[in-house]
Amino acid sequence: MKIQINARNRAHHFEAKPADKILFSGLSQAVGLPYECGSGTCGTCKARLLSGEIDDAWPDAPGRKHLKHADDFLMCQCSARGDVSVEVASFVEDFDPGMCVPAGVKGRIRNSRLLTHDVMDLHIDLDTPMDFDAGQFMLIRVPGIDGYRGWSMVNYERGARSLQFVVKNKPGGKLSDWLFSTPRDGAEVELFGPLGSATFYPSIAKDILCIAGGSGIAGMMAILARAAGENYFAEHSGNIFFGFRSMKDSFYLDVLSRLRAQCGAKLQVTVALSDGAASASDQAAYPLLGFDTGFVHLAAERHMQGRYQGVRAYLAGPTPAVDASVRMLLMSRVSSDNIRYDKFS
Repeated sequence: MKIQINARNRAHHFEAKPADKILFSGLSQAVGLPYECGSGTCGTCKARLLSGEIDDAWPDAPGRKHLKHADDFLMCQCSARGDVSVEVASFVEDFDPGMCVPAGVKGRIRNSRLLTHDVMDLHIDLDTPMDFDAGQFMLIRVPGIDGYRGWSMVNYERGARSLQFVVKNKPGGKLSDWLFSTPRDGAEVELFGPLGSATFYPSIAKDILCIAGGSGIAGMMAILARAAGENYFAEHSGNIFFGFRSMKDSFYLDVLSRLRAQCGAKLQVTVALSDGAASASDQAAYPLLGFDTGFVHLAAERHMQGRYQGVRAYLAGPTPAVDASVRMLLMSRVSSDNIRYDKFS
């Protein structure tokens, strides 16, 4: 089936297989269609049907609240019945050479383990190796549950045969109930990606600021892994602010301590606790990490005052925390093109 996308700058054409989502078909052929979550929640991939017919896999998707016209639809949820022509309100460009092109792949869960009472670390072994950039995420679909969920990779490598994720249990969430209710090692899953623009490349040659809450640290770990592997902190500084409610909710502090020891004093890691303070024994257990109290974006604001020159900021975590961090950075005169985050939750 032929898909025509009429964008503000020009028209794009690509082929789609039956039942394949229009967004996924375009992205897998290096057409940079607009999206953020890719899973039906944000509405960024909205388009208007000009001709042809489509099938909507999720008529009740939260992102539909952003649709204002009867012919508007979400490209991440809809597939074409035949040849279609659609319109998007944004500029659309082809992928730059060297960009990782998303694709569908199958995998199998292994080595799942609880990090806290509501956070799990797991690996997914892939049937086909794939490339991705530090900071990107995948869409995951599990058996018997409709739709995809976005998870950021913790690891970083090209030609990866296994992806590592950290996942938070969201009460009432169907995928959370499936994943946390019983061991799922060996379960087959479907994935699509890599996706996301909150990516790190050593060529940016800027100091790094990461502000993350809870499981939002996942993509930051991939960024740190690549930076450490490139000896990036020999020339540039890194400031990592990692927020939890309390120490019982904390995880990956041992990994961050090892990265701090490997990279030296130009990498600083601060743990911010919103409900109380770290005990003396907690601080003694992690002597290479700093500790603060309050919301993570406020801790970052205190420590980074007057130090934003030449900074690239990466944000992740609950939407209110990301929004608060964006406001803080803009008020501190960090330019919007140096604030990177993906909305896929």
